[in-house]
Amino acid sequence: MDVNALLYQVPGGMLSNLVSQLKAAGKSDKLDEVLAEVPRVRADAGYVPLVTPTSQIVGTQAVSNVLFGRYASTTKEFRGLVRGEYGKTPVEINPEFRKQIIGDLEPINHRPADDLQPEIESLRERVMPYAEQDEDLLSLALFENVAVKFFEWRKTQRHMLDPNSDPKNGVHSV
Repeated sequence: MDVNALLYQVPGGMLSNLVSQLKAAGKSDKLDEVLAEVPRVRADAGYVPLVTPTSQIVGTQAVSNVLFGRYASTTKEFRGLVRGEYGKTPVEINPEFRKQIIGDLEPINHRPADDLQPEIESLRERVMPYAEQDEDLLSLALFENVAVKFFEWRKTQRHMLDPNSDPKNGVHSV
C-alpha cells in the first residue's frame, strides 16, 4: 500500500493515475504539488466523492492546474462535473466558480438521467435478427458494435457446424 494514499486521502488507483500522467508529461517532480492541489479542486467541485469516474476527473484537473495554472485549462469532463452532468454534489458549488468553468451553459439542477430517452424498445427491435437468448439484448445495449459482430460470427459458426441451419436467422433445422 502506498502511504500517500492515506496521507493525502487519495484512492490508490487515482494515485497511480496521477503518477502516470505526470511521468508522461515529464513532470514527476510535481507529484507533491498535485497531491496538495487535489483537495482544493475537490472543494471547488463540491466535494465530490473520490471514486471512479470523479476521482480521475478531479485528479486530471489537479495535474492541469499544477502544470498550466489554476483552471487555465479544463477538460470537458471537469466542465460536465461542475455543470451537474454527474449529479448533485454533496456541497453546493460556488456560482461564480461554476460560471467561470461552464460559461453561459445552463447548470443541471435535476437528475441528469431523467434527460435520457427510453431505448429498450428500440434495442429489442434491433436485436431481433440476432436474438437467441435474453442476454443478447443486454450485450447489444452495452457493446453494440462488438455485439453485432459477435452475433454474426455466432451464426456463421453455427452454420459451419450444422449446414442445415439458416445462417440468416440462427434457426437450426430439425
